[in-house]
Amino acid sequence: MNILLVGDICGRTGRTALLKYLPALKREKNIDVAIVNGENSAAGRGITKSTLEELYRAGADVITSGNHIWDKKEIINFIDQEPFLIRPANYPEPAPGKGFCIYPLKAKNIGVMNLSGRSFMPPMDCPFQKADQILKKLSRDCGIIILDFHAETTSEKIAMGWYLDGRVTCVVGTHTHVQTADEQILPQGTAYITDLGMVGPRVSVIGMEKEAVIERFKTCRPVRFEPAEGPVVFSALTVKVDDKTNKAVNLERILIKEAYQ
Repeated sequence: MNILLVGDICGRTGRTALLKYLPALKREKNIDVAIVNGENSAAGRGITKSTLEELYRAGADVITSGNHIWDKKEIINFIDQEPFLIRPANYPEPAPGKGFCIYPLKAKNIGVMNLSGRSFMPPMDCPFQKADQILKKLSRDCGIIILDFHAETTSEKIAMGWYLDGRVTCVVGTHTHVQTADEQILPQGTAYITDLGMVGPRVSVIGMEKEAVIERFKTCRPVRFEPAEGPVVFSALTVKVDDKTNKAVNLERILIKEAYQ
């Protein structure tokens, strides 16, 4: 089985890039399921109903998220009705939506869970303990289990990878919008990468117009950030999974960079 995991979709530019590149990648790589982080898909912060539908039309099968999940208030009206849109499971309960889902595929269910880190992130329940709780449920019904760990620090993400090695098929980090080059298969068969990167404008600071971000750093004063436009970067990871063992057997990091204009 071939799984494609796509980094944070940033704004309209990211949505357009997803539609441009995802269908062809799914055909070229013989992808069975595409898991996409959509938490920045609506103007760089949050998800709306219309941007969610765009991600699905582009070919996303499961949508994960992160700390910006609530930034567009309308999500409260539809998140509970979306079976394959998930938010970090370690938000204090009760919280709208769900932190994991089961995606049925052929004769095998794929469990996808979403967790948020706690280092330099909003206060959350412990992601390690929450992962243990979810795995008790998913392990009964799913052959393949994927974690999108939306976290700031490399150390917390790497720790989670080692913690779940052999217990899940894949652990991928999101949130920083910069793809790391440490993709690997851990000793017990779990695929891992510290950060998938983003799908969004290349001439930017992690998706936002660079001038505004530079001004913020120079002056230390509040500045309004807007999503950038122009040539894109498309960041993703393919994971080939052994159908008998449900362990990762091959990885391919994908980084498409359109030329500067």
